[in-house]
Order: sequence, then structure tokens, then C-alpha cells
Amino acid sequence: MEHPDHPLTEARRYGYVEDGGVWLRPTLGQPARRIGQVKDTDDDALRYFGRRYEAFRTKVEELLSRLATAENQGSYLMKILHLQEQTKQHDGLGDYETLNRRLHEAEDGLKVSVTRNREKNLATKTSLIQQAEELADSEDWIVASEKVKELRQAWLKTGPVDKELTEDLENRFHSAVQLFFDRRKAFQLDRKSLTRRTVERYRDLVYQAENLKNSDQFEATSRQLKLLQNAWREVNGNLPKKQAAELWTKFRAANNHFFERLKNHIESQRVAAAKEGRSAAPSSADESLLRKRELANRAEALLGTPSNQAVTQAKALQAEWKQSGAVRGPESDKLWQRFMLACDKVFEMSALDYYLRKRQAEGTTMSNNERAVAATTALRKFIESDKQELETLRDNLDKLSPAAANDQFRQLLQGKIRTFERKIQTKTELIALFSATATAGGS
Repeated sequence: MEHPDHPLTEARRYGYVEDGGVWLRPTLGQPARRIGQVKDTDDDALRYFGRRYEAFRTKVEELLSRLATAENQGSYLMKILHLQEQTKQHDGLGDYETLNRRLHEAEDGLKVSVTRNREKNLATKTSLIQQAEELADSEDWIVASEKVKELRQAWLKTGPVDKELTEDLENRFHSAVQLFFDRRKAFQLDRKSLTRRTVERYRDLVYQAENLKNSDQFEATSRQLKLLQNAWREVNGNLPKKQAAELWTKFRAANNHFFERLKNHIESQRVAAAKEGRSAAPSSADESLLRKRELANRAEALLGTPSNQAVTQAKALQAEWKQSGAVRGPESDKLWQRFMLACDKVFEMSALDYYLRKRQAEGTTMSNNERAVAATTALRKFIESDKQELETLRDNLDKLSPAAANDQFRQLLQGKIRTFERKIQTKTELIALFSATATAGGS
């Protein structure tokens, strides 16, 4: 059973009164020292300094308790060291040696924990630096920018490492991050410059087309406009949709204006020839040939048009072709091949655009080079599928009996075979177009 005056008993174990003063007995390698004076009675003085020790011990206990559950234990080291010093200087009566020993044990444990944490932090920061240095060469700007932001947040949340390593690690990480942002800025400036040059090139082509749209030199102007249409496709600029649409609308309007005049000119010649009683056959054939040239030129120009608009216009041109009259001879066959191949490219491009959009991550955009690579990969995949279908059709045709009853089915198979051969040719030419784009983008 505890003595009724236990605090006084404990105080007398660690101190005493002498010459009107309160003394702490030798402890922690220090001699006895005077810690206060007696104001009332000796026992009251001893109890008072015993209570001061208890208050200090409670402070130490609370600190050690918080340390046991703290996430960032390293922040407690200076507090522990400060309390260790206080055990040698505090004015109270109690077991300062035990408090000092417990604080030293906590310090030793904390140093082990801090060392482990700093090793862990070093491994984390080294990994973050490696990731930042790898991203420094990335050109996937949207994805890489988000990743760099995540790395910066992770860096801020990672605790400290040994002081002698801190400066070098900080410099390496921030240098890699800065290199990425410097390259991104340079890319954006270069892209702005490229966009400006692209806009200037498109505007020049619009200007040339508008200067030609009222020309009466129909044959020569048709050839010149075809060259401008080819030049438009070769620019292959990646402009904002609104700006691209405005420029294309102006260019197309100039072309359409001229070819509408050409169509009216052909019609007026036909009417005039009929009135004069000239032979209609040669004139009609010439007019049809000229019109077919015009339709082939217009179809080839559609490849630079947004796919949804191009499909609608290609279908309209196909309807016009059917009304353009019959023409015979080698040029007629070549014009038909040109026209159909151009229309096929429009339809294939529309399907390809839809395929790429469905597989593109939401909210992202592809550069010209990335789109060209993705399109080439997709087209090669489509060609493999077409070749398998073509092989099946040819096999079915070979196995078909030569009986007259199969003539209609034979013609159907032959037509499908020609269609798939044309599909493969179309996709192959588109691959060449995209491959040229990718090569230009990478140079």
C-alpha cells in the first residue's frame, strides 16, 4: 500500500534541504546542485520540487506517446534532444536518470527509423528522377505534361534524404523537369511558326485559285487548277477546324466557280453547234471528255476536304459522271480509273477517320506524324482483311461450274473481285501518302 505522503518520500530520495536551500542529489554525472530555496517548511519545499519533476515527466511521457504513433517521426528528433538537455538542467526532484535513458533510447530508435526512411526516400527520389529524365525526350506532350505534374507532386510529398545528397538530387530532378518544359515551349513556338507558314501557303493557293476562276482559257486553267489542288493536298496542314474550314471553303468556292463556268461553256458550245447544224457526234464526245476531265479533277481535289463533306460531294460527282455522256478510247478508260480511284480514296478516308476516332483516347489529339503512323498501321490491317476476302472470292470463282446457269453468279463474283482489287489498290496508295507524311514529319 502506498504511503500517505508518497510524494514527499520520493522527493527525499532525490533531494534534500540544507542551509535554507533545496538541493538535487548527484545525477547524470553531475554533482549535487541547488535548485531552489525553502519559503515555508522544508517538507513543503520538497513536495513543490517533486511536483515540478512530475510535470516534467508527464511532458516527456506525452512526447514519447505521440512519437510512437507519428507518421513523420523525424520531426521529433530535435524535441527529444532538447528534453535530454533539460533533464540535466531542470529544477525538480525525481528520477532524471530514467527519463534521460528513455529519451536516449527513443533517440536511438528514431535515428534507425530516420535512416530507413531516408533510404526509402532516396530510392523514391531516384526513381522520380529517372522517370523525369525519360520524359525529357518525350514528344507526347499532353500525356507527358500530365505525368510531369504528377512527378512534381510526388517529389514534394517525398520526405528528406541525407543532407549531403539533397542538393544534387534536387538539381537533377528540377533540371530534367525544366528540360521537358523548355522543349515543350520550343515545340509550341515551332508549331505556331509552322501553323503561320501553313496558313500563308493555303492563303496563297486561295489567292491563285481566285485569280483563275474567271479565266476563259478553259483547257489551260483546268490543268492549272488541278496543280493547285495537288499542292493543297501536299500542304497537309494541321490547322484548327474553324480556320481550316474557312480556307477550304474559299479555295473550293473558287474551283467550283470555274468548273461551273466550264460546264456552262460546254453547254453553250453544244447549243451553238446544234443551231449551226454541225455534226453533234464529235462535238458531243469532246464535250463529254472535257467534262469527265473536270469531274476527275474535282474528285481528286476532295482528298483535302473534311471526310464528312468529301463523301457527300463524291456521291454528287458520281451522279454527275453518269450524266456526263459516253466517251470511248484510252483516255476515257484512264479518266474512269482516275475518277473511281479518287472517289474510293474519299470513302476509304472517311472509314479510316471513323476507325481512328473510335480508338483515340477521349480529350487527346494526335500530331500529323502520329496520325500518319496510326493510319498506316490500320490500313495495312484492312488490306490483310481485304486480301483474305479476295482470296475467298477467287477460290469460289475457280470452283464455279462453267454451266450457262451460273453466268449471272459468275459475273457477280467477277464484279466483287474487281471491287476488292480496287480497294486494295486504294488503300495501298493511301499508305504511300501517309508514309510520305510520316517521313516528312520525322525529318
